[in-house]
Amino acid sequence: MARTLILVRHGQSEWNLKNLFTGWRDPDLTAKGREEAKAAGLALKNHNFDIDICFTSALVRAQHTLDIILREMGIVNMTIVRNQALNERDYGDLSGLNKDDARLKWGEEQVHIWRRSYDVPPPGGESLKDTAERVLPYYQSMIAPLVFKGKTVLVAAHGNSLRALVMHLEKLSPEDIVKREIGTGVPIIYHFDENNEVSSVTGV
Repeated sequence: MARTLILVRHGQSEWNLKNLFTGWRDPDLTAKGREEAKAAGLALKNHNFDIDICFTSALVRAQHTLDIILREMGIVNMTIVRNQALNERDYGDLSGLNKDDARLKWGEEQVHIWRRSYDVPPPGGESLKDTAERVLPYYQSMIAPLVFKGKTVLVAAHGNSLRALVMHLEKLSPEDIVKREIGTGVPIIYHFDENNEVSSVTGV
C-alpha cells in the first residue's frame, strides 16, 4: 500500500515577487511560479506517482499550482478538495504591505519577531501556532485517514500552512520549524509505515 503524502508549496506569486506580505490576500502566480509548478508536475510524473486525491487551500495561487501539476502529470478527473483550513497564515495588518515598509513602520526587530517567532501574531493576524491550530485538526480528520488507508494524497498549499504540517510530521520543535524554509514548487514526499508513522522523507 502506498501510504504517501506529497506536500507542495505554491509557485512564486505576484506578491512574492513584489516583496509584499500576502497571507489571505489572493494574488495569482507569476510566470516563474507557473514554471515552478510545471517542474513539480514533471518531477512527480517522472517518479510515477499515482495520485488518488488532492487537497488545496481557498486561494488561487495554491489552486493554480495544483492545476498545473496535475496537467503536467497528465491527470484528469481528479478529486480536488479546497478548504480555507489550508490557507496561508493570516498576516493581519501587515497584509499587502511591502516588507521593507513594514520594517520602517514597526522596526526591524518587531517585524522579525512577527515573521519568525512561533507564537507571536502580527496585529490582527495569526502566529504560526495559530495557523497550526487550524491546519492540524483538518489534516488529522480529512487527510491523514486517507493516507493511512493506503492512498497517495497531494496537498498544494502555502509556506506556513505546510510548516505546520511539517512540524507535526517530523516532530520538530517550535524553534526548529520557524527556521525551516519551504521552497516554492518543491515537492516533499512522506511515506508512512504500517503503524502510520513517517518512515521516510524525500524529494523528487
